[in-house]
Amino acid sequence: MFNHRACFKAFLATLLFLSYSLVAQATEKGLFWKMESPTGVTSYLFGTMHTDDNRISSFAPSVENALKSTDLFMMEAEPLTNPSMLMMDKDLSTYLNEAEFDKVRELADFHSMHIGAAMRMKPWLLAVIFDLPKPQSGFEQDNMLMARAEELAKEVRGIESGVEHFSVMDNFSLDEQLVMLRAVLKRPSEEKEANFEKLISAYLAGDSDNIAALDEQMTGSILPKEMWVKMRTKLIDERNVVMAQRTIEKAKEKPVFIAVGASHLAGDGGLISAFKKAGFKLSLVEK
Repeated sequence: MFNHRACFKAFLATLLFLSYSLVAQATEKGLFWKMESPTGVTSYLFGTMHTDDNRISSFAPSVENALKSTDLFMMEAEPLTNPSMLMMDKDLSTYLNEAEFDKVRELADFHSMHIGAAMRMKPWLLAVIFDLPKPQSGFEQDNMLMARAEELAKEVRGIESGVEHFSVMDNFSLDEQLVMLRAVLKRPSEEKEANFEKLISAYLAGDSDNIAALDEQMTGSILPKEMWVKMRTKLIDERNVVMAQRTIEKAKEKPVFIAVGASHLAGDGGLISAFKKAGFKLSLVEK
């Protein structure tokens, strides 16, 4: 069976390697910002962690109040309506040796995925899914915020379309995607769990300096440097330009609650900097 939820949740992780560096370039501590436009419109920017871990699924009253005070909720992307773009024409098994196939089957079982479906998925997608912890509730932080916004009768839209969001990984060749998958297949489960725990702790603490150190530790050891640079450019830097343009435009018109992966907030090309350059006044909100 093709697991649509698992696939959408997986890419919302922005790719597992990037989810391990959520705020790696952060120069300003904090993940929740109040933003006042030059004309006095108040909006909010919230850095999320794309996971359903229960430790980050409870929101402070400040988040609830911010949602209530805005008219529009914007999250990274709309759901993908055509999952066929995530599938390959050929069977993945033709590219794997026996040991790799056995590992894929083991991880597919762990993630409650039919091996037949796994063999048709693009390698990058399997890499993302297989490096995530076992799902807990199936409702990641982003979707919980969206659901609450809908309960409050707010307008809800994605910053990117589903096609825009998912097609980013088509910039990587099949060979490059297989490098990603094989790197994940080689990573011991104990290491995955330990890395995730470190990331959760750093996120809960809003400790950007610690996450910056984790970035190099967790990604530099499993991917070629040139691939990591390309991945960061395609998944973060180039998308930040589009995200900034679209969210700033809306935040000038009406109060907006913007929820995006924390990796998109900081750095010279991040949304914090983009909003400041657009004349918005930003202040940290305790969450």
